[in-house]
Amino acid sequence: DGRLYASIEYKHDAIGKGILNKLEGVRNDEQTGFYVAVFDVDRIDRIGMNAEKDDVMKTVYIKEAVDDYYAKVSNNGQELEHRFGCSGIDGVTFAPAFGQSRDGKKYLYVAYGIYGDTLRTDNDYQVILAYDTRDWKRYEQPLTQENLHKSGPEKPLHKYFLYTGNTSWGIQNLAYDKASGNMHAAVYKGKKSHYPNYSYFVIDGSKAPERKQLQGFDPAVEAEVLSLLPEGLHDAQSDTWGWNFKWGTTGLCPIGDGYFYISHNAKDKQTGNQSSTVQLYKWTGNPDKAFEPVE
Repeated sequence: DGRLYASIEYKHDAIGKGILNKLEGVRNDEQTGFYVAVFDVDRIDRIGMNAEKDDVMKTVYIKEAVDDYYAKVSNNGQELEHRFGCSGIDGVTFAPAFGQSRDGKKYLYVAYGIYGDTLRTDNDYQVILAYDTRDWKRYEQPLTQENLHKSGPEKPLHKYFLYTGNTSWGIQNLAYDKASGNMHAAVYKGKKSHYPNYSYFVIDGSKAPERKQLQGFDPAVEAEVLSLLPEGLHDAQSDTWGWNFKWGTTGLCPIGDGYFYISHNAKDKQTGNQSSTVQLYKWTGNPDKAFEPVE
């Protein structure tokens, strides 16, 4: 629709408080809220515009993720906070339905952040919500940090699960590659020793989701499960596929014909300032080298 979609979190865990403390004069009402932000790029015509007051950004409340974040669950006899290990939302992309034509209707996919808790067994899946955004105008509201709104769909169209093993903070960047029909996911490596802890995954767009019982859940949970592309490195014990690729967690953008712009992030040790250099890559999918840099 010519607009730009992104995820926004307001939360008060360790990460949220750390970020808030660095923002001078910014406070909110101590609520936790997860939103998809929708930017009207045609209105962005100068530097320093105010997202709340200049009518460039509207937001839609992602109730499903907030409910999972606040939920308390029982698993293997333990009482745990945060259903599925949900820490919020992160990577977003538009793509057709899994297992259907690439030329079909596009849906918005929103990936969870996942806590990297190594002691629980019910946080080894990536969780991806699917939404039809055709009627989202009725939900869109400006975001006021002092009074977080709750205007959004009651439920997603689908709630998908992808077995990768636990990762640190879930899918950082989710990007649909029209050239292959697959969805790429860049993550921070997990820390559970019985997984290979890949940092890059590709979701097979040609395979429809299958309803399965999720591993590691007691009591049992059934859900729609997506498939990893069976290429790259394979771990027989967990039956997971992926790659070890250093970049992509701070920016991942397919541009066609197997080419991607990918962020190389850096942090200045003296000042603490963070930066990014964008590098052009060509996808190879080889087990030892997922991407080839383009000079």
